[in-house]
Amino acid sequence: MAALQPVRGTHDLLPEDHRRHRHVIDTAAAVSSLYGYEFMSTPIFEFTQVFKRTLGDTSDVVTKEMYTFTDKGGDEITLRPENTAGVCRAYMSNGLAQHAPVRYFYGGPMFRYERPQKGRLRQFHQIGIELIGAPQPLADIEVIACGAAILDRLGILGRTELELNTLGDTASRTDYRNALVEYFSDHKDRLSADSLDRLDRNPLRILDSKDEGDRVLIADAPVFSDYLNQESQDFFGTVRQGLDDIGIGYRLNPRLVRGLDYYCHTAFEFTTTELGSQSAVMAGGRYDGLMEMMGGAPTPGVGWAAGIERLSMLADEPEGQTRPVALVPMGEAAERQVLKLAETLRRSGIQVDIAFGGNMKRRMKRADKVNATHAVILGEDELARGVVQVKDLTTGDQVESPMDGLAARLAPQM
Repeated sequence: MAALQPVRGTHDLLPEDHRRHRHVIDTAAAVSSLYGYEFMSTPIFEFTQVFKRTLGDTSDVVTKEMYTFTDKGGDEITLRPENTAGVCRAYMSNGLAQHAPVRYFYGGPMFRYERPQKGRLRQFHQIGIELIGAPQPLADIEVIACGAAILDRLGILGRTELELNTLGDTASRTDYRNALVEYFSDHKDRLSADSLDRLDRNPLRILDSKDEGDRVLIADAPVFSDYLNQESQDFFGTVRQGLDDIGIGYRLNPRLVRGLDYYCHTAFEFTTTELGSQSAVMAGGRYDGLMEMMGGAPTPGVGWAAGIERLSMLADEPEGQTRPVALVPMGEAAERQVLKLAETLRRSGIQVDIAFGGNMKRRMKRADKVNATHAVILGEDELARGVVQVKDLTTGDQVESPMDGLAARLAPQM
């Protein structure tokens, strides 16, 4: 029988990997709470229409990457490829408009069928925040500031660059879209097949093309800033001034766009050069048209998402795992007693490791393997006298201690 392996594009989060993941999630949750964001979770799968409506029938995610299936009840279900749509669905399903603005933080697995590579998996994990119900540019500034603070706490911010652009309001976007269609229509014979397909349906997505021939054309394409009306310019100016005021540097990138029509105004990415072709560490923007596209009332929103795998590769090493105390019983009577002793220590907040079976030498090797601070040795003689031998595994010193006072003796050293 062939050895079982994980599905391509997935991997096991063994304790060391999981510790780094938890470090990213816990750090991000703690920092975002300072900005008022509360942890929430949505189901890992949703009705497929939640994503088809929001991501667009022509997007690569919908046409090529979603994990979609029909359940036993005949409903079409999709494993979530991203979480903004799910958060917005939850906002509508639970009637949360009366509480607006609301601030949510999330963290968990997402699923996309794409070619696995460094920092990109088919089951991957993201953290993100969503600020729903605030149309003011101050909300955009807050969302970016929160993201920067998380990257800073993780030790990443200094190795990233914030790229910033504006997508304007609906009127500005329409004018820019028309300008792109006119420009690229004059060069149809030089466009890639994918970009030619996008020309009428979603011309802004041509600007994301990685095709070398497309990139040559894109270099001379119209720039969004030339089509911004005064309202859009004022909005973006306020965002930029706010970032300047709180000391967050950025680089204007006029080619940074979002292909879907519900995005507007601020678009941003924190990028790095340390992950090869996968440069985006955190990406977000304003999506005032999303809720209406999903069938709800017009509701402003802004947020970002970041891949935990990428963040964990870049982040500072998390603090070391708590070191346990190793209990080393010798003999059946001692093994029964050590169970009670272990529970007493655990209830006092002391991590305990018990080696199951083996002689003294083998059990002490186990204590070294788990990086224990102390070995607590209990044999028949110690059991009869109500004491234990406590060996400091750092210094090698060994003392005898009453069993009843062991928790108090060890707690200050943990």
